[in-house]
Amino acid sequence: MIAVTLILLGLSATASVFQSRASVPRWAPAALSLTLLASAAAVGTTTDPARGFALAATYVVTVLAAVVGGSPIVAEVFRLARRDRTPTPDTPVEPLHGGRTIGVLERTAVAASILAGWPEGIAIVLAVKGLARYPELRGSQASAASEQFIIGTFASVMWAVAVCGVGQALAT
Repeated sequence: MIAVTLILLGLSATASVFQSRASVPRWAPAALSLTLLASAAAVGTTTDPARGFALAATYVVTVLAAVVGGSPIVAEVFRLARRDRTPTPDTPVEPLHGGRTIGVLERTAVAASILAGWPEGIAIVLAVKGLARYPELRGSQASAASEQFIIGTFASVMWAVAVCGVGQALAT
């Protein structure tokens, strides 16, 4: 059952491949990721703790799923947050540059902190991110940037925490 759970976790990360396909509805990769993660959680809670190679594979697949699988989730959350808003000509599409790269690093650090048994690391990651983004959050596009920062951070961290919950269930 550990192998099945790891396969489901791995597949939840690969849903991001469908994100750039025009023939796939925009919501489908996120829905697929969430469904596969829920399936992995259901299967993972019925197994004995992983040992040896299975434990190492659990950690690797968990981090990869947390990092790669978060992209379609965050993109869909942004899409849902913007659906009622009519953009003005001076509204920037992405007021915060480098968000995807920072999100990948953020999810990596959050996953590593949780799997290392040091959840306090999440507070450090969020503090560093907030301090690094502070000048951009105080600029002329502050409200749009602040909203994007909060929504993206919450979606990204919640995905990483959920995936790591499945990984921890396998490890303990």
